[in-house]
Amino acid sequence: MGEGEPHSSMELSYTPCSVRSLLIEMKNISQLMVDLAYSSVIFRDKDLAEEVLRLEERVDQLTYILTMNAVLAVRDKEDAIDVAGILKAATAIDGISNAAADIAIVELRGLGIHPLLLEAFESTEERLGKITVSPNSPFVGKSLSTLMLPQRYGVDVAAIRRGVEFIIDPSGSDVVKSGDILILRGDREGLEEVIDLCKGGESYEK
Repeated sequence: MGEGEPHSSMELSYTPCSVRSLLIEMKNISQLMVDLAYSSVIFRDKDLAEEVLRLEERVDQLTYILTMNAVLAVRDKEDAIDVAGILKAATAIDGISNAAADIAIVELRGLGIHPLLLEAFESTEERLGKITVSPNSPFVGKSLSTLMLPQRYGVDVAAIRRGVEFIIDPSGSDVVKSGDILILRGDREGLEEVIDLCKGGESYEK
């Protein structure tokens, strides 16, 4: 995939939107991608690696839309200078997302890393996990602020994938729905508890 080019399966059209908001979303996604990519290799998790590649497609899409918006905003030399800086930043972010995808491919192709490195990283307290919310989960229909996952389990929802839509760094008002795919961040014990509840375990209320 060429840098800054959308995946061939994407059908894009011009969408007027804030260049600033596009850059912020790209930055947030690329940061999550790096975390997911390293976690996928360290913990031998192909599901996380696949999410990295999905997010790479989203960054490519955003880069394409940002480029169209930035170019159409140019009216004079001063605008051109500003746009050049914006496109440079977007290219750098896209490069980070491509690098994260390359790391994820290491896991997907089964290349792995040296066992000594894996042993060292096994002591890492914070991990990432991925789980699909069951219709029977007690989380369904509740907002993240109501669930209080950080307070109860020390687990944050880093992202929600709902169909093809990604909600990066969701807010407390976001409501969990059946079929949502949650990207979770926390320690091993907390993740195991939250994942069990997402599968339809007993009520989280204590």
